[in-house]
Amino acid sequence: MSLHYDLLIRNALVIDGTRRPRYTGDIGVRGGRIADVGRLQHAHAEREIDAQGKIAAPGFIDAHTHDDRLLGSDPAMTPKVSQGVTSVITGNCGISLAPLVTASPPPPLDLIDDGGAFRFADFASFLDELDSRSAATNVACLVGHTTLRVAAMSRLDRAATPAETARMQALAREALAAGAIGLSTGTYYPPAAHATTEEIIAVAQPLKTYGGRYVTHMRYEDDRIVESMEETFRIGREVGVPVIISHHKVMGSRNHGRSAETLALLARAGAQQSVCLDCYPYAASSTILRADRIALSSRILITWSKPHPEFAGMELAQAAERLGLSQEQTVSALSPAGAIYFSMDEADVQRILQFDQTMIGSDGLPHDIKPHPRLWGTFARVLGHYCRDLRLFPLETAIYKMTGLTARNFGLEERGLLQPGYWADITIFDAGEIGDTASFDAPTQPARGIDSVLVNGVPVWQQGRGTGARPGRLLRAGGSAERAGND
Repeated sequence: MSLHYDLLIRNALVIDGTRRPRYTGDIGVRGGRIADVGRLQHAHAEREIDAQGKIAAPGFIDAHTHDDRLLGSDPAMTPKVSQGVTSVITGNCGISLAPLVTASPPPPLDLIDDGGAFRFADFASFLDELDSRSAATNVACLVGHTTLRVAAMSRLDRAATPAETARMQALAREALAAGAIGLSTGTYYPPAAHATTEEIIAVAQPLKTYGGRYVTHMRYEDDRIVESMEETFRIGREVGVPVIISHHKVMGSRNHGRSAETLALLARAGAQQSVCLDCYPYAASSTILRADRIALSSRILITWSKPHPEFAGMELAQAAERLGLSQEQTVSALSPAGAIYFSMDEADVQRILQFDQTMIGSDGLPHDIKPHPRLWGTFARVLGHYCRDLRLFPLETAIYKMTGLTARNFGLEERGLLQPGYWADITIFDAGEIGDTASFDAPTQPARGIDSVLVNGVPVWQQGRGTGARPGRLLRAGGSAERAGND
């Protein structure tokens, strides 16, 4: 009996996202979903892709992005689909576009602002716009605690009052009811640094009702990292929800090597509660330009500056010399601005990547003039440099870290695996060729080795370029409210 599909991928080396060993097979796609996986010799399809010698994997899920505005301003999502990403998690580090209406968002909210991005008084309106203006990738959204603080508080340099806390909790509840998949915090940043642990626990209470996640850019990632981790675990326990630690790292030369300590702490906590983390494959971070990072960093690159855009891509030390100022004074002169900080140890990066519960997240900043290369290179770098070249883990494990593990931890139903009934988010690549080409000097170069990328059964990347299709869907909490996007 002959089987008929909309699309048929033939002769692939299938890695299904579960860590199961690869096998040779075909994948039949019908109605945007995977209909069959196996040897489909007598099948026929409207379109076929010959994947002989190539890997077919679930589409990669970027566990940590700041793509909130990019989805609307550049719906082709080229930095992501070019490296095999088919779904993105937005609203990280306490930064979400809603619910907030303001023309002057404070840092770090300005990382995703264009002078008019914060125009959604409620989270439902934001999700509805994403739903009606589909992008090339799927998207699931967190609501940001920093955004809630700016919306609810008259001053940010203090703890919230009971009334302000209640207002933030109500806004969080509304966002979760609309389809947000969790709450993120960024207590590292000034607008949220004055929030007490009790404030966060109170604001996060609705997470339990809606099955959401608590996702955090912790207060400290340097000398006081253990203190921050303990606070994070406590919040998860008291609210009774899963915890995700964002872009886990240990910063500053005196903390190099401490990932052995922090990962052991994560393992112990994970035996008592649901805890996981994400990581990007670089020993340099990127965020707003801050003077307190100077002592921790061996080198600082400027990624953007509103008063001095001409310094984008220049080292802070060089900019200071040009301006005739100290580096601390230069930070003030360039701000608001962003920067890349070289402050981590490569051995720590590798150890964190290898940890069993580590997902892959780019933490890319798509609106920087000279962005960190992780925006374009993260997933290809893991598969090429760390998996194939350094052999940190088998290819099946690398793909699990960017697909099945991520879908499970964020509750993305029918995503992250290649199995019948799941949505046909599929990435086909050459395991011997795949690699990142983006660098700190040339950060916007697409990955090599990506053959084809399908989102909900529709090709969005083929033959080294985007197809123009926009089949992405909004992935609301629970998956039941997903709606079809536009092709």
